[in-house]
Amino acid sequence: MFGIPGKQAVTMTPAAAAQIAKLMAKDGSKGLRIGIKKGGCAGMEYTMDYVAEIDPMDEVVEQDGARVMIAPMAQMFLFGTEIDYQVSLLEAGFRFRNPNVVDECGCGESIKFDAALGK
Repeated sequence: MFGIPGKQAVTMTPAAAAQIAKLMAKDGSKGLRIGIKKGGCAGMEYTMDYVAEIDPMDEVVEQDGARVMIAPMAQMFLFGTEIDYQVSLLEAGFRFRNPNVVDECGCGESIKFDAALGK
């Protein structure tokens, strides 16, 4: 586990927790696994996948009936992140407020981290 003892790696807004709980109930999954992968114009992208089984190496965060798991390789990049769910006239989706991001592209889906985090 990465982070500070007693402090959750990520937090969820009430809107995000409600949407994740709704997706869990609909899909019958144990939650959503959040990770990062190489890609996008800024170098990295967030990933979200349904989880049938919880990996013992995952960081598990539960809040208001919602459960997210953070993949081991993503834990240091996501620590301190707030997950939100926003709905507008044109789109609806999860938004990540991540203090570790140093740059992001205009689409908001591709991010860049400080090179020191990857070492």
